[in-house]
Amino acid sequence: MTRANPWLHRSHPSPHSDAQVICFPHAGGSAGFYHPLGAALAPAAELVAVQYPGRQERRHEPPVNDLRLLAGRIADVLGPGDGRPRAFFGHSMGALVAFETALALGDHGPVTLFVSGRRAPSRVRHDMMHLLDDHELVAHLKALNGSEAAVLDDPELRAMVLATIRADYRAIETYRFAGGAPLGCPIVALTGDADPLTSLAEAQAWEAHTSGGFELHVLSGGHFFVRDHNAAVAETILKSLETIRA
Repeated sequence: MTRANPWLHRSHPSPHSDAQVICFPHAGGSAGFYHPLGAALAPAAELVAVQYPGRQERRHEPPVNDLRLLAGRIADVLGPGDGRPRAFFGHSMGALVAFETALALGDHGPVTLFVSGRRAPSRVRHDMMHLLDDHELVAHLKALNGSEAAVLDDPELRAMVLATIRADYRAIETYRFAGGAPLGCPIVALTGDADPLTSLAEAQAWEAHTSGGFELHVLSGGHFFVRDHNAAVAETILKSLETIRA
């Protein structure tokens, strides 16, 4: 793994690939969540996973609880890129962070935005998960079966994880879409058919946020359906990149 920048992880470096896929984790998640997807994409495309502050080797940094501020910092890190086409892929909270990062980058944004397991920015649920007590929040996380669920039974690790997740939940639950012109790049939305956090209509609503074309892929599973469909997700990304190159 190469790690020249604390914000960016390359678990399967492919510097000679034709494209990059920048991946944005879910609330409480880390760059390592995308390790299997990186293996599936390499060497055709190089996956670069964003590591937010407040987790793993960045656990001593305070998490950013303002989603638009977080996206702005990531946009500064990514800059104009290295000349290769790059797609953005975000799951859950990561979908919104990827979207706002794309807006912040403007003409240097992605050739395609992949949004997974998240309703469109214009669709609002007035959730207040970040205000739940520890017991309620742990029960919610275990029900979702996220990547952090395995550490919630360890008191020391649980305290660390919950602090980060509360900050992330505050970021997404206080976020409101500011309006403005849609993205010029295509948006590809992926959703699980049994995801309690995103309905089919809420996923379809991403279509209003692009003038560049829209696709919706419905896969089996709950909120973390992507873990069970790694090959299918990789195939969807690579087919889209091939279309862009053509």
